Amino acid sequence: MKKSQYINEDQLIKKAIDILMDKLGPVETSRFLSLPAKKRIESVKRHRLWQSQLDKDVFFKEVFG
Repeated sequence: MKKSQYINEDQLIKKAIDILMDKLGPVETSRFLSLPAKKRIESVKRHRLWQSQLDKDVFFKEVFG
């Protein structure tokens, strides 16, 4: 098994771009890199949203069997 080690950020970025270019091509690579980051929801709001969509019985069955 190959020993893992961190590479510096410049090498990491170059390798990632090379892989994207190889697999997706220049247009889709550019499109992927320019995708906007989704805005994060504040944690309490996110939790309340999750709770509002939760089926309590199904959740308890999954957790407690």
